[in-house]
Amino acid sequence: MIRIILCGANGKMGRVIQDVVSKRNGCKIVAGVDINTDSSSFPVYKTIDEVAEQADVIIDFSNPALLQSLLAFSEKKNLPVVIATTGYDENQKKQIEAASEKTPVFFTYNMSIGINLLANLAKKAVSVLGSDFDIEIVEKHHNQKIDAPSGTALMLADAICEELENPMHYEYDRHSKREKRTKNEIGMHAVRGGTIVGEHEIMFAGRDEIITLSHSARSKEVFAVGAVNAAVFMADNKAPGMYTMKEMIE
Repeated sequence: MIRIILCGANGKMGRVIQDVVSKRNGCKIVAGVDINTDSSSFPVYKTIDEVAEQADVIIDFSNPALLQSLLAFSEKKNLPVVIATTGYDENQKKQIEAASEKTPVFFTYNMSIGINLLANLAKKAVSVLGSDFDIEIVEKHHNQKIDAPSGTALMLADAICEELENPMHYEYDRHSKREKRTKNEIGMHAVRGGTIVGEHEIMFAGRDEIITLSHSARSKEVFAVGAVNAAVFMADNKAPGMYTMKEMIE
């Protein structure tokens, strides 16, 4: 039985993960961390340092502000951690990379297998189309999402850049300048409204033709299932290092 500590246990994603785990054999949540400590299934603490239960892995769907304490606890207890929270700044990303040198860390901007397939398809498209096509990324999310562009949109752009010879920059705000689009940019557009779970579109615009790759998440469960799958994967005595969806699905 794989024992899970769930950070952000009573948030929207935390509750979906609880539901996914409850219907799955071979794993259970033994403790949670959340500012709201209400729970009938397992103890929930306000800070991760209060957790005394024995566990095999941590799933984090909380807040970037809690990263330092999360990584410190993971190292102290020698516990693998699945980081599914988004909105980290560059300094925090470096902290995650540094932590992976001491403990096993699973980190991806999106827990959906479909999104990770989209990234691979985008890389393939770039290898065929080269620099003759302009690239624009449009992401859409619900009106409660704080960060923009989404971490997933940045992940897709980074994957595309791996296949391009020339360095690219991300253009977030064209309305502030009057000039033609340059060849070395990727346009990034964020839409926020209603209850959109998550939609990402990559457009390759060439001369007289457009190629579009897209992914639409219809419920938060796709991310919860991915996070639980990652937790099961990481609980298997992983050595210190950085793990992603790529290692899990290979």
